[in-house]
Amino acid sequence: MMFLRQYYLGCLSHASYLVGDTSTGRAAVIDPQRDVDEYLADAAANGLTITHVIETHFHADFLSGHLELAQRTGAAIVFGTAALPTVEFPIEAHGNGDMIVLGDVVLEILETPGHTPESISVVVRPNGAGSTPHAVFTGDTLFIGDVGRPDLLSAIGFTADDLARQLYHSLHTKLLSLPDETLVYPAHGAGSACGKNLSTETVSTIGEQRATNYALAPMSEDEFVDAVTQGQSVAPLYFLSAAIKNRSAHELLPDEVEVPSLSLAEVQQAMAGGAVVIDSRDDMAFALGHLRGSVNVGYSGRFAEYTGEVMQPGTPIVLVTDPGLEREAAVRLARIGFDHVIGALAEPLRAFVEHPDAVERLSRLTVSEFEERRRDVTDLVLVDIRNPGEVALGSIPGARHVSLPQLLTRIDELDRETPTVVFCAGGYRSAIASSLLRSHGFTDVSDIIGGYTAWAQARSTEHTAGGVR
Repeated sequence: MMFLRQYYLGCLSHASYLVGDTSTGRAAVIDPQRDVDEYLADAAANGLTITHVIETHFHADFLSGHLELAQRTGAAIVFGTAALPTVEFPIEAHGNGDMIVLGDVVLEILETPGHTPESISVVVRPNGAGSTPHAVFTGDTLFIGDVGRPDLLSAIGFTADDLARQLYHSLHTKLLSLPDETLVYPAHGAGSACGKNLSTETVSTIGEQRATNYALAPMSEDEFVDAVTQGQSVAPLYFLSAAIKNRSAHELLPDEVEVPSLSLAEVQQAMAGGAVVIDSRDDMAFALGHLRGSVNVGYSGRFAEYTGEVMQPGTPIVLVTDPGLEREAAVRLARIGFDHVIGALAEPLRAFVEHPDAVERLSRLTVSEFEERRRDVTDLVLVDIRNPGEVALGSIPGARHVSLPQLLTRIDELDRETPTVVFCAGGYRSAIASSLLRSHGFTDVSDIIGGYTAWAQARSTEHTAGGVR
């Protein structure tokens, strides 16, 4: 009998899977997250032994758990054959049509390059090699409502055009040849930067995607290339580092992640040595008072991903968190390969009260306060940190566009002495950007509460009121 379970990690929009045959007890994990205890517990509870860890490609948005699972279970690590020239640890390489037999449950490998050259999809046949497919694990080749972006590897010599053409053929000659009732299980959902139009749904069918996915609508290859290469968000700063680590024999995540408590003096000493303080409290709490020089990335949002957008991989990190969240914050960062958490500030609120000289507030402006400031400050610089697709739908006149993932690398294009206002869609990302600029010596930085959404609504209200009058 087949066992199949999906694991969905909302903070990274990441889906992974455990599939097995309960009659033989053999199982495989597909695209695992780095902390692997849940797979091990579920396998044990259902009489399964994990014999294979299958990676659909070298992931860029998270650090996978293939090495951790292999170390703890002895499972073989499976990649497509195209991964062989670059991988730094032993793998079991499979090509198109190869079968991994778990028992009656058989996993068929399809080579589906396009998102990356080594991408594969995995067809689940529950009653032997010739049985009707039950499902297909599509990795980042086919999402619900979208397909994998083909532009992430341009920095290492793969053009978006070439990969998009490979993707077109992978979709049309491989995945769309499966029966319409075949379930589609992708590696990501809405919010992932690996695509631009991902659904909030986490499972679909080939037939449903054939009928509703914009990228699978009838079109020529050239039209497909244009459709999937335009309007993509700027890739987070850490993506290239994670992709490289996923093919490397890197250090394993400890079974228990420890986060030492640090005094304020120890934190300040670490900052002097190059550490970055990431304050994961919500933006309103951060605005009321925080350690000078710290960067605000709210825990309730896409904490790890946005941290990876505003600091270089390998940078030592000190955490400031709400009580009890230190370890989970460190685990979230480890999931993207940020392992250098050296500790967390002990009792932050007490430290701030006892050392007010080390504390500052974030300047946040309502829309009316922003408009007043824009009238009064002639050299005010306005920076829109949203993604290109968001900016294309409208922006505040006069704004300069520097998306958040580019801000750190383009920071010297801005004048540290000139009054600056940053905004995003709703205020979460602008608090990150504003605190990042302050941590790099900008002397007069504010953000707009409610972001572009609040500004646009205020303008709409003014126009409506004007019309009534």
